[in-house]
Order: sequence, then C-alpha cells, then structure tokens
Amino acid sequence: MRNLITGRRARRLSRRAAVSQIAGAVAGFAMTTGAMNRSAAAGATSSSGMTTQEGTLMTSTPVPDAAPLTVVLVHGAFADASNWAGVIPVLQAAGLAVQAPANPLRGINHDADYIASLLNQISGPVVLVGHSYGGAVITNAGSRADNVRALVYVGAFIPDEGETLQGLAEQATDSKVFPALRPSQYPSGGDEPGVEFTIDPVAFPDIFCPDLPAELAGIMAVSQRPLSGSAFSEVTHDPAWKSLPAWAVVSPSDVIIGPAGERLMAERAGATITEIDASHAMMVSQPQAVADVILAAVKAVS
Repeated sequence: MRNLITGRRARRLSRRAAVSQIAGAVAGFAMTTGAMNRSAAAGATSSSGMTTQEGTLMTSTPVPDAAPLTVVLVHGAFADASNWAGVIPVLQAAGLAVQAPANPLRGINHDADYIASLLNQISGPVVLVGHSYGGAVITNAGSRADNVRALVYVGAFIPDEGETLQGLAEQATDSKVFPALRPSQYPSGGDEPGVEFTIDPVAFPDIFCPDLPAELAGIMAVSQRPLSGSAFSEVTHDPAWKSLPAWAVVSPSDVIIGPAGERLMAERAGATITEIDASHAMMVSQPQAVADVILAAVKAVS
C-alpha cells in the first residue's frame, strides 16, 4: 500500500488494518460521544469496453407509456451533483429529461428513502444512475419506487442482500481509499455529534481523480461532501438489480472501490458491462463514454 501523507507524517497501512481503523474510529466516536446509531443497520460500449452480460427484467407496476422518461443521476461520497456536469448536456441533447439531485450522504437507508421520494414524484419512467456510494443508494432506492425501469452503475458499489459497505471494503484487495479516510464530527440533531469521513485532501487527487487537470482535482479535494460513518454498517435489503435490468461501467484504474471488486459486483448483478480506462471520477474525465452507456440503457427500456 502506498504511503499517504497526513500533515507532516507518512505511514504505511495494510488494507485490512486501514478498514479496521475506520471501524475503530466509528466505534470510538460511538463510545465517547454516543454519536453513532445504537444498532448495526438491519436493515454499450466504449473504445476500450466489452459487453458481457444482460440483466433481468423488471416486475414492478407499469407507468403509462406516454409519460416521458427521466434519467436520474445520483452522485457518490466525497462529491456532489456537479460531477455530472459533462454527462448532463449529452443526455439533454438526446432529448432526455435529467435530474441530478443532491445525495444527502447521511447513510444508505436515509439516502435511499430520500432518492425514492424524489422518484415517486416523477410521473414517467426512470433510468436510475449511481456513481460510487451512489450505487448502494440506487440499489436500495430502486426497490422503493415503481417507475424505475433500469439501473446504471458508474464505478459503483452494487451490494447484495444483507451486505454492508464495510464488509465489501474488507474484501477489496486493490482499493487504496481506506487508509486516506479522515474522520470528523457533525451535528446529528441529537445531544451528541455524529461522525463522518472525507478523503485526505493531499491524497485525494492521486487516488480519486489522477486523470483530471491538477487545478480541477485540487478544487474537488477541498470541496468534498463527507459521508456519514453510519453508511459503512447499514445493510442492503431487496436489491433492485434482482428485478431490474442493469448496466455497469467499470475501470481497471479505479482504486477507490478497486477494479476486481467493481467488476465482480457488476457481473454478480448480471449487468451489461462496459470497461473504460479512467479514474474513479470517470464521469468527469470521460463524460461522453459514460453518457453512451446511459443512452444504451435508455434505448433498451424505451
């Protein structure tokens, strides 16, 4: 594992030790401040791509065919909806309605309920897209709205029934993000603060977006939106990819989730897979290639 700079110190951490440190940080905050939840949550093709598998068909209540289709873009952790800025114009030029809501990043169940509430207020069918942690959110939200027709995962977590992000992280032998996570406190609305995580701004450009211009990467590093620590332990229930067709963009150069885990989850979900050699911020560095996958999903379910 590479040395990651923290202030004036540099240290080498194994992947398992790093994940254990994150779990320890969360537990430590819980013991000293009571901040964490008191219980573990119960709850196509690019120039370098290749399609491998097809997803299964949706069985939810149909939406009238005359209603327009909307693409909903859900960003991941340590980012915001502006990461879709290059993708949105391509989709709009194709005549599609697009929404890119602010993902709260307060935990999988909270965020899935929030996104599902938005989906349930859209009158027509939806193609639901998630990047990174947003993939876990759409996996849960897609089962809570009847108008979702397809799922598109962009460098994303795709959890199965009963899985947690922490469990998936412990299996990720080629992820470099966990040693770089830094905890801090935030107002939880209760008597004690909660705990949330960002990526060390010094390490951020090299592991999150090394294929972006240095100036842009630096801006993204200092404008991160943090992820609540509760997201790591919350369990996925009724994953939407088991009843909806899925598409996935994976990259051999994505060291946030890790290439092996990224592909394994996509294959397990029966997704139509496109490989793009890009960083984790692939929708920023290669928006046309990502948009092409979304357009393929739209075409398939329209």
